[in-house]
Amino acid sequence: MPKMKSCKAISKRVKITARGKVKAYKIGRRHLATSKSAKTKRNLRRAWLITGPDEKKIKQALPYM
Repeated sequence: MPKMKSCKAISKRVKITARGKVKAYKIGRRHLATSKSAKTKRNLRRAWLITGPDEKKIKQALPYM
């Protein structure tokens, strides 16, 4: 049986932690930052853990991570 392929688009955007959780960076940071408050930009710096059904789909798309 051939090996399963990893979805490269997802593998570039998320990281699987040592405990198996899915970590990603928040959206909305790339441009138009002048209209956002300092608090919003500060909170966008941090990564966040993806949970629920989204986490399950990401783990299926990354079988070897």
